[in-house]
Amino acid sequence: MTTRDWLMAAATKTLARCLLPLAHLHAPGHARHVACQWALGIRYPAEDLRGLTLAAHAAFTTARTEAFWRDGQLIGLTSGHRDAAEQHRIYVADLQRPGLPRALHPAESPHVRGVAMDVRPVEGARWLEENGARYNLYRTYDNEWWHFEYRLHRPARLPYPGAVHAYR
Repeated sequence: MTTRDWLMAAATKTLARCLLPLAHLHAPGHARHVACQWALGIRYPAEDLRGLTLAAHAAFTTARTEAFWRDGQLIGLTSGHRDAAEQHRIYVADLQRPGLPRALHPAESPHVRGVAMDVRPVEGARWLEENGARYNLYRTYDNEWWHFEYRLHRPARLPYPGAVHAYR
């Protein structure tokens, strides 16, 4: 973690604590959750949780609230729901790049279905990998430390997007 990252994390944690009284007035009984979401929204201003299914949204925000208050870990969202057109652009661009696939066709993409989340920083993803099953959030690809999906049951982890297991 860089000095800048450490300072930003410390400022976010301080801000959340300062926002607790206001959050309590706004949502009695849910102040820690609300203050956490407000502070993380300021820390990660470009993140967009819209388009996630209600269950995926609730799981993600609950997990990151727990990570924040219990372990002091920040988890931000770099990408959640994508519409089919955006996913298609990513898919086509990925076809032009060498190496393993990194994007799925829109018809197969959990981002289009609103159940996939790409998270940051690495430490947040590590926390989510260790604790995410409590919230039905699972890392699904070996080559993408940042990619998690809301699933009711633990999926088999694939080596990369688009891979299939030999027994299928």
